Amino acid sequence: MNATLKKPDQAFFAKAAQAPQRLLLLDYDGTLSPFVTDRFQAYPYPGVPELLSQIIARPHSRLVIITGRPLVEIKPLLRISPLPEIWGSHGWEHLRADNTLDNYLPPEPVRQAMKVAEVRIRQKVPPEQLDLKPGSLAVHWRGLVPEMQKSIRANARYAWQPFHGQAGLTLNSFDGGYELRAPGRDKGTATRILLEESGGRAAVAYLGDDLTDEDAFAALGDQGEGILVRQEFRETQAKWWIKPPEELLEFLEKWLEACK
Repeated sequence: MNATLKKPDQAFFAKAAQAPQRLLLLDYDGTLSPFVTDRFQAYPYPGVPELLSQIIARPHSRLVIITGRPLVEIKPLLRISPLPEIWGSHGWEHLRADNTLDNYLPPEPVRQAMKVAEVRIRQKVPPEQLDLKPGSLAVHWRGLVPEMQKSIRANARYAWQPFHGQAGLTLNSFDGGYELRAPGRDKGTATRILLEESGGRAAVAYLGDDLTDEDAFAALGDQGEGILVRQEFRETQAKWWIKPPEELLEFLEKWLEACK
């Protein structure tokens, strides 16, 4: 499926307004926030936290952040109080709306392989470019000078390529980095759980930009609609395509109206 229609149409929001419940699923980096050199300064676009807070406060409305970031990173960036429900680290961490926390761990053979991969990558790239998560290891090079990007990319691939396929690990590219990921959970896992909990009664939309969001778009099936959020179009399983930040804000405003 390709997002050949650019923006969700009037019928999309009318369907959301008529549904007994609404479920809005949101990626973070590149979707709610711009990409920046320092990933710890990647705050939401202006106006986004206020709109999300209003949507969360509406009855029969559930809003969930589904991100590759670990919870420890995403919580201070959101600037929303109280925090919404969050699935972090590609589904390996779950912070519920009542602030209870569920942590999941890969099987022991996978964790052991990841420990060896961590030792190896620490010998190849600067520590500030590493991101350690419960179910994955990531290397970032966004914002660095081209020569440094090329060096880190090559070193990371050299260090981690032997682990691809070992204990089910996969080496994946994302915007500005590589990630060595454990099997068993991804953004699609979280999406399927949320769809099951909704019992088929909710109007569902998932907004995402990255290749990791394709797992969630696929998981929606005919139970929801995927929306690609990025400046440049790419092949996708999403149905719709919007450009941030203006069209993102427009979407959130219309979704809020549907929640009334």
